[in-house]
Amino acid sequence: MCSDCEGEGVDRRDFLKVGAAGLVAIGLGGASWSARAAESAAPALSPDAALAALKSGNERYVSHPELCSIDLAAQRKAVAGHQAPWATIISCADSRVPPELIFGGQGVGELFVARNAGNLADAATLGTVEYGAAVLGSPLIVVLAHTSCGAVKAACDVVTKNATYPGAIGPMIEPILPAAIAARSEAGDFVDNTARESARRTVRRLAASSKLLADPIGAGKLKIVAAIYDLETGVVTYIE
Repeated sequence: MCSDCEGEGVDRRDFLKVGAAGLVAIGLGGASWSARAAESAAPALSPDAALAALKSGNERYVSHPELCSIDLAAQRKAVAGHQAPWATIISCADSRVPPELIFGGQGVGELFVARNAGNLADAATLGTVEYGAAVLGSPLIVVLAHTSCGAVKAACDVVTKNATYPGAIGPMIEPILPAAIAARSEAGDFVDNTARESARRTVRRLAASSKLLADPIGAGKLKIVAAIYDLETGVVTYIE
């Protein structure tokens, strides 16, 4: 996950072993967070500047997709020895929602992406975004839902049709069920409304459940926002 870790004194195995409390103790929490991020060549962008860059990239993707070309060879060489992504994206695993492309053709080393069906904040995803914020210094987390999401539709069918699913699919979509119940009576598309509500809830859960995220949020060093991507238009809309 990080070729940069060894140089920072925290390798991946150490990160997984010590947990949140240990990271605070070794200087990745509280007041030392910003200093540690600076030592690791963290992105120079503020949370608001990172968000503006994503918005600009999506506008380019929608209006002038032919301009979304990047020199991958040069970027690969530039980041081979370290990484300092300036935004973290929690995205659905849907093949039609590639974050690097829909945000304007971002290249190697720019976005720190966690993907799973339904863009959910399970334990692995939470650890990933904590790593992005605490170790890599990423100043922005976007929980990116999308229209016509299959995982969300499955959760909606559980709520409205008492549907069941085989294997691990049922347990996987369980976190979406509260959002589906809350959105059931809303006007408009049930699935898309649920996707928005689930993304909002994920943002709140991330901020409330992780000290590694809450501390930099309080210090103005990190922002978490929800958004939804329209499969037909390519537009990313940010959700209040």
